[in-house]
Amino acid sequence: MTERNAARVMLVDDHPAVRQGLALLLGQHGHTVCAEAGSRSEALAVMKGSGADIAIIDLSLGEDSGLELLHAFKARNIPGLVYSMYEDPETIALAFDSGAGGYITKREMAEVLLHGVLEVRAGRRFISPRAAQSLAMRAVKGNGAREAELSERERQILRMLGQGDSAADIAREFIISTRTVETYYSRLMEKLGLVGMKELRKFAISTRR
Repeated sequence: MTERNAARVMLVDDHPAVRQGLALLLGQHGHTVCAEAGSRSEALAVMKGSGADIAIIDLSLGEDSGLELLHAFKARNIPGLVYSMYEDPETIALAFDSGAGGYITKREMAEVLLHGVLEVRAGRRFISPRAAQSLAMRAVKGNGAREAELSERERQILRMLGQGDSAADIAREFIISTRTVETYYSRLMEKLGLVGMKELRKFAISTRR
């Protein structure tokens, strides 16, 4: 690791122990953790003055979603490297649609994360082996089930999405968290063979009735 390759990293994860472990790993390899956040609001508050070259972002931030942060980081020219427990292809595709520069699952070896930091910081996209395998399996499965195979709750959420309701609107309607709504979105995309929220929203609008 040369000084030129060393990165200033911002960590966004709601578990302090995870942030501590990542900071130790990164520090051992010449990188510097310049800022930390445990929630979406904390991340938005500190990102501007962080001086970060790259942000490592978990997608589960309590009641918030890290997906909502990816566009914000990208707008400040801070590439976002997702580090998540989610390995389903819909979430991975949605992360890239939301502006992620890379995606690494938390079951990967430490060396994969370190390599991902260098690649994303250099402006290249990076996807870890497990995440790549997940996307490949999705391609093999083809289109999956169609609308007729959706559950009643999935149909209701699809209908509300087509009417222009936000995730917060849907969460209030069914008394669930916005993260649970996003999980429904992922299930819908998987069953309908769609990639990303743009495709799901377009489908929901086209089938609105």
